[in-house]
Amino acid sequence: MPLRQAVTAAGLITGFAADTLFGDPRRGHPVALFGTAAAAVERRLWADSKPRGAAYAALCAGTVTGLGLAAQAATRRRPFARFALTAASTWVVLGGRGLATEGREMARLLDAGDVPAARQRLSHLCARDATDLDSAELTRAATESIAENTSDAVVAPLLWGAVAGIPGLLGYRALNTLDAMVGYRSPRHRNFGWASARADDLVNLLPSRAGAVLTAACAPLAGGRARASWKAWRRYGALHPSPNAGQVEAAFAGALDLRLGGTNSYGGEVERRGTLGDGRAPEPVDLRRAVRLSRAVGVAALAVAVAVAR
Repeated sequence: MPLRQAVTAAGLITGFAADTLFGDPRRGHPVALFGTAAAAVERRLWADSKPRGAAYAALCAGTVTGLGLAAQAATRRRPFARFALTAASTWVVLGGRGLATEGREMARLLDAGDVPAARQRLSHLCARDATDLDSAELTRAATESIAENTSDAVVAPLLWGAVAGIPGLLGYRALNTLDAMVGYRSPRHRNFGWASARADDLVNLLPSRAGAVLTAACAPLAGGRARASWKAWRRYGALHPSPNAGQVEAAFAGALDLRLGGTNSYGGEVERRGTLGDGRAPEPVDLRRAVRLSRAVGVAALAVAVAVAR
């Protein structure tokens, strides 16, 4: 492997290991700082306008990507510095350990029957309205979020880091964060957030499908069947209203022999999704299985990223 590819691969491995061992930085997380800055820019630029929203997305994501390009250029002939920045960037943008921690905590609360605490905790995983959700719906919501975020917070950043280095890592996370901030179809963001949501859809088209394939491959590690996961993905992946979220959610449903999907509410907006999978409704124990599957998919994605690193 040429030196440049070896440096990128080593940085991805080190950053992945840092996320696995330490999780997210507790203070001054760069993604949180970016979110704060992006919210300040939104307050200045907001208008009920798609062009204004596109300018907002380009400014925020373009600035971060530009910083990544500058860092990559500055370390072109300094392999150790390139390795260190790639590792730090990978650690910052990954969310595998945090996702696993939240999944296990949701399982613990639901096992204990503490539905009010589980409703509050769900906000750590997704933006779904949890006020009226019972234990079964909370379990489904958490399982779906673990599946979707396995792609968004692990598979996609690793693959973008492999093919585009530091700017790929940082630019991807910026777009994904903007989608989480303004991409929902609320009255305020229906037009302003359109460009952020569509850009996030675009950069996740291939990673989400790679995540589904890796989910099928890793299904036996969570007590599932690869064939069932593959069939569920091919049958149900396109039924989700998102072009990407349904890919991995359907693959997880098949791998864990579950039935996901249904009606969800986000900020007062009701979204009716198709059914994903032919199995039973998820139970708290399935959250722990979903976490095991998510971690296995993350390791598989790292192996793919190392193999294709540029």
